[in-house]
Amino acid sequence: MRSVTDSLGRSLEIPVHPERIVSLCPSQTETLFALGLQGRIVGRTRYCIHPSEAVKTVPVVGGTKKVDIDLVRELEPDLIIAEKEENTREDVEKLSTIAPTYVTNVESYQEALHSILELGDITGTSSIAQRIVESIEAAFQRIPMATRPLQVLYLIWRKPFMAAGAKTYIGSLIERLGWANVASARPGRYPIIEDPTGLHPDVILLSDEPYPFKAKHIPEVQQWWPEASIHLVRGDYFSWYGVRMQEAAPYLAQLVAQLAS
Repeated sequence: MRSVTDSLGRSLEIPVHPERIVSLCPSQTETLFALGLQGRIVGRTRYCIHPSEAVKTVPVVGGTKKVDIDLVRELEPDLIIAEKEENTREDVEKLSTIAPTYVTNVESYQEALHSILELGDITGTSSIAQRIVESIEAAFQRIPMATRPLQVLYLIWRKPFMAAGAKTYIGSLIERLGWANVASARPGRYPIIEDPTGLHPDVILLSDEPYPFKAKHIPEVQQWWPEASIHLVRGDYFSWYGVRMQEAAPYLAQLVAQLAS
């Protein structure tokens, strides 16, 4: 066993070489597979759907907000990986009685990279994690910065409208691309937008997750912000941190170029 400190500052004793890992955050699960841990991941949530073929054989232990504690216990994990935003404090406390539960916390682009290194450290795959981080950084360096600081509103929910605000990975990504996140001044990480007053976005991005925005929703949003340009975007490329950031970079570069024209 060795001592580590998770992203919340909690001290844990974890195995030097964990063999039975339960992962409770979709983007972290995908990253764990990218670290070469297939065969050592013994549990996941129903939302951990990538890599699609590899996860099919991994038992499901409920959802991210409602983990089946008894199922986790039956899997006899020696390490559980949770995420502050995805999983509840109550579940983390219960899971901690079963096995060391390492909680990650990602609220920015830099924290996303650090989280990959954390996962590498606690699973004995640091060299692979370092290569993934270097690949992501190289991919993002190839994204041209926006030529004008567009005021961007990123909506994640409908009825009521909810936006990605301050201290979110999505908000951090928007700013990294050279835009301004108009919802960052609103209270809360995912503020409810009850009326359009005070928000003057140049561009509105409608995510296909967690709410599945589609073209049919554009007129409704346009009524609130008639002057804004509205675009449907892939939510996974804006919200799935970890190894998926490599895949997201070319998509984001294309979007920056599209909105600059």
